[in-house]
Amino acid sequence: MRRADRHPTYRRLAVGALALTTALATSLAAGWARAAPPGDCKNPLYLTFDTGHMEVAPLIAQVLARHQVRVTFFAANERTQTGDGSLGNHWAPWWKARALEGHEFASHTYNHMYWRADLPEPGRFRMRPTAGAQVGQNLVLDTPAYCAELNQAAQRLQDITGQAPLPLFRAPGGKTSPQLLAAAKSCGYAHVAWAPAGFLGDELASEQFSNPALLNKALRDIRRGDILMAHLGIWSRKDAWAPAVLEPLITGLQAKGFCFETLRTHPAYRAWVGAQAR
Repeated sequence: MRRADRHPTYRRLAVGALALTTALATSLAAGWARAAPPGDCKNPLYLTFDTGHMEVAPLIAQVLARHQVRVTFFAANERTQTGDGSLGNHWAPWWKARALEGHEFASHTYNHMYWRADLPEPGRFRMRPTAGAQVGQNLVLDTPAYCAELNQAAQRLQDITGQAPLPLFRAPGGKTSPQLLAAAKSCGYAHVAWAPAGFLGDELASEQFSNPALLNKALRDIRRGDILMAHLGIWSRKDAWAPAVLEPLITGLQAKGFCFETLRTHPAYRAWVGAQAR
């Protein structure tokens, strides 16, 4: 059986959705300007997306726009099913449209660089990228090199969107160490993980974790203030999580009295964000 996200009809719909969301970006932004201002949310949740193969990204954008949900995107230049990488020129209009809608952006390291271990020498790390020219290689990065990874993704986002990213990052896989976090803070980045209930499960095998089961678990367990995490497409999942789970998750949480804000207003990060902006 062919994966749904590789079916020609699916791909035509996704490409068409990308064009549609880009064309409507200005009018959507005008509508969103009339939505509740940031900080007016009484029971906030913080929905975040990491990059992925991007094929479902246009459909995710449509759902977010339909329900006026602002999120924080953590971006790396990952391999995609269509185009030249998730931060390449093909997807640049998509990112720019999201900026017009009021979303926020942050670094996910440019080459989706996984931390593997600290080395005995302070400020040196064993790393493995899953994107870029050195994909799959075991590398040694020192603090300046890791900061360059964080900065390259942030700078690319700013070049595309015209908007300064938040001084935050998410390490691929959420894998860090105290030394790595200290290295990132030395160049202006605080790490963002996710709540236990906020792991939405879109990267799990659909044979063991069906979309209905993931939806029910999230609606049952998510609590006020939780940071939620999903992806803009997962290669390994047969039954795509988005948009199948995303829309009923959003509407279900809204029906329970929750609302959505970006990480700019999160109590654990807003002082840091404000201090780095000065």
